[in-house]
Amino acid sequence: MNAPTSPPKPPTPDAKPPVPTLPDPIDLAGVPLHPVDFQQAVSLLIALARGTDNAYAVTANVDHVVRVSRCPELKYLYTEADLTVADGMPLIWASRLLRTPLPERVAGSDLFPALCERAAEEGLSVFMLGGTPGSAEKAGEILQRRHPKLRVAGYCCPDFGFEHDPAQSADVLDQVGRTRPDILFVGLGSPKQEKWIAENRAACGAKLSIGVGISFSFLAGDVARAPLWMQRVGLEWAHRLWQEPGRLWKRYIVEDSAFVGLVLRQVLRSKRSSQNGTTT
Repeated sequence: MNAPTSPPKPPTPDAKPPVPTLPDPIDLAGVPLHPVDFQQAVSLLIALARGTDNAYAVTANVDHVVRVSRCPELKYLYTEADLTVADGMPLIWASRLLRTPLPERVAGSDLFPALCERAAEEGLSVFMLGGTPGSAEKAGEILQRRHPKLRVAGYCCPDFGFEHDPAQSADVLDQVGRTRPDILFVGLGSPKQEKWIAENRAACGAKLSIGVGISFSFLAGDVARAPLWMQRVGLEWAHRLWQEPGRLWKRYIVEDSAFVGLVLRQVLRSKRSSQNGTTT
C-alpha cells in the first residue's frame, strides 16, 4: 500500500513573491522602453519593492531620449534599470511609427500616488527625497489622509547642488539609509535623480528607487498639473512651458525639437533594413 502523500506546505509569511517576467524592451532612438501598460507597471514595481535587489526604475520622456542622443555616456542609466517606461505621448506615437507600439503612457506623476496606495495596502514603507522645500511633506500628509496605513519612513529636501558637497551627500545617504525604505521616490529632476539612484541604490538600502521629478509639487498642489485633455493629446509640455517659460523654453522649443529627427532617422533605417532583408 502506498503511503499517503502529505499536503504541500503553505508558503511562509516572509516568502517574497517572484518578480513577474518583463517583456523585452523596444528601442527608441537608443533608449530601451518596456512595453507595459500602467497597471502592469504598478504591479511590476510593487513586486520589485518586495524583493531584495535594490532595483530602480526610470520614467523616460522626450528630454531623456534627446539627452541620451547627445550624451551617449548616459545610456547606462536606462540599460541598467530594472524597468523603463514611456512617460510622454510623443514616445507612444513614435513607437507606433516604428511598428513596435507601446501600450500607453506611464507617467511618473501618476505612478507616485498609485504606488503609495499599493504600498499602504501591502504594508510597504516609502521615503520621499527631493522636491522643493515642504512639497514632499505636504504630499505625504495628503497621501496619509487618503491611505491611513501608509508608512512614510521619512523626508529629505537637500540643498541645490548637494551632490557636489561630500558632507551633504553623505548626510542625505545616511538619512535614507537609516530607514531602509521599501520604495524611495526621488524628485531631483533629470538626469540628476537617475544618476543619484544609479550611484547610490545599493548604499541607500531602498528595495526600489524611482525618479518622479516634480510629482511632489503636483500632488501637494504647489504646481498645477495640466488638464487631463492636455495630458491625453500630448500637450502637458505646453502647460508646463506656460507655467515656467523662462526656465523651460530652451528645453522644450529648442532642444526637444531634435526628437523628431531622431525618430525619422530610425524609421528610415528600419525601412532600409526591412527592404534589405526581403531582397536577400
